Amino acid sequence: MSRYKNLYPILTKVICFSSDLLKPNRIKVAREITQIQFPRNLIFISTGLAFLWPIKKSKEPIDQEKLKKLSVIDDSDELFENGHYEECYNLLKNYEENQDIEIQWRICRALYNMAKESKYNNAQKKDFIFQAYEIICKHLNNNENNFAVHKWYALILDAKSHHNGIKERIQQLENVKKHMDLAVTLNPNDATTLHMLGEWCYQITEMPWHQRKIAEVLFASPPHSTYEDALEYFLRAETIQPRFYSVNLLRLGICYHKLGKEDQAKYYLKLAASYPAKSNDDHLANKEAAELLKKLK
Repeated sequence: MSRYKNLYPILTKVICFSSDLLKPNRIKVAREITQIQFPRNLIFISTGLAFLWPIKKSKEPIDQEKLKKLSVIDDSDELFENGHYEECYNLLKNYEENQDIEIQWRICRALYNMAKESKYNNAQKKDFIFQAYEIICKHLNNNENNFAVHKWYALILDAKSHHNGIKERIQQLENVKKHMDLAVTLNPNDATTLHMLGEWCYQITEMPWHQRKIAEVLFASPPHSTYEDALEYFLRAETIQPRFYSVNLLRLGICYHKLGKEDQAKYYLKLAASYPAKSNDDHLANKEAAELLKKLK
């Protein structure tokens, strides 16, 4: 039996392979599995049970294009999660002629986040947002059941209207929320979309007096929300994916502060102030949380 002792690491990879397919490193694992050299006839006997894996040649050809797409998506997601938005965009734009929606909305996501980075000037930021808007609009009608399309359409529409002035931004408030709601309906467990809804409620609650007057002119029933509404969404997002976003922690702290719950406010503000900064959002959240904490002490 000693000749089989070196097969344990191989078995471990094979057994774990199906679960690893759900993870971002699925392409890497797949490549490792294909390089494993198995004995020609492999029989394992354990606890009285025999397992035989006969060697079979797949009749189905390997879809190289699909494998390549998955690899690109995995690589771009890793770059995005690490805050490398420009590198993410540069990778994806090589495949922008591919009309696959999973590629297209990721291009929009990269452009949107590039527009939030301080290293670009206002003209560049506006150009990024308008590029993203043009792309996402092309795919909205044909992808009504894709939550990510509604999610990024809502964010990009709001950013675009912001560049076009306060009146248009207020005019688009209901449309922005409509697509956020659609995204949450299609995927109720996406923490980012729940945060977006919380942010929408928070911004409505914080709306200055002069903007409220504009809203009253534009709408028969102007949008209304409360800190309690915002807090509910921020808490739901945090429950689904704890500490996923510095701004969510910051908003939790601020909402609790506005509601007079100082202990809870300090707890989340401390988390936001010490959050590892990977993006401009993180740096701003660190700073704002630290400044508010000083006032609460």
